[in-house]
Amino acid sequence: MNDAAPFGSYAPTGLVRWAIERTRALPDFWPAWRLLFVLRRLAARILKGAPVDVERLGARMRLYPYNNICEKKVLFTPQFFDPEELAMLEDRIRDGFAFIDVGANIGVYALFVAARAGPAARILAVEPQPKIFDRLTHNIRLNPFGTVKAVACAIADKPGHLTMFLDPRNSGESSIKIVASSEAQMVRVPTTTLLNLIREEGFTHIDAIKLDVEGAEDIILEPFFRDAPPDLYPSFLIVEDGSHQWQSDLPGMLASKGYRLVVKTRLNFLFERI
Repeated sequence: MNDAAPFGSYAPTGLVRWAIERTRALPDFWPAWRLLFVLRRLAARILKGAPVDVERLGARMRLYPYNNICEKKVLFTPQFFDPEELAMLEDRIRDGFAFIDVGANIGVYALFVAARAGPAARILAVEPQPKIFDRLTHNIRLNPFGTVKAVACAIADKPGHLTMFLDPRNSGESSIKIVASSEAQMVRVPTTTLLNLIREEGFTHIDAIKLDVEGAEDIILEPFFRDAPPDLYPSFLIVEDGSHQWQSDLPGMLASKGYRLVVKTRLNFLFERI
């Protein structure tokens, strides 16, 4: 479980603070990344497994930068954390914004939206991994937004339960579809469909959805667009590029449903409904 100490109890100090300040100022080219790895290892040795309390992207977070690349990026190099995706998402935020973050991890996208969308927003942060879900809910509680709801389940093609493979080296690569490591642990998690989730939560429209589910994006989106009424189609989609694992032409299917590809970034496809 997360430490219940008040926010700020683990504020970075000394060499850890210095290392974080240096990495946050690094430019995006290879020699700088080599320095990043050195400074990140130095900070991890000093921290010895302790968390770090910081404000990032407009939200308070308690980060454990060890076996989760997401938390490492947010702590040390937030300037490189999906900058194009977040900028385009921010441009679309309006009053009453409805956002679903599938594969929310520790809640970066959900909290980013909450910090900008105002009190009328509705935000779901969906995360099936028990330990990461605990960190997600803790980060939500650290903030005063009151618009983010955490949901502990996996999104799949049918309700029930599935086996999830937990990658011990990077929690962000845990998957219901892929065994990323021979050391992966298994855990049974509850599942529901995207359409069931939307209906159960009473959404009447969806402004944006982000899916980061390690190659299972097709499993989620194909049944949704097969069964959902068009008035529940999201206006904007951020879909992790799992195309080498997809078993169908997901971009082609989205085009047939009225979406255009806005941009392809290093990690994601961004689609907008025409």
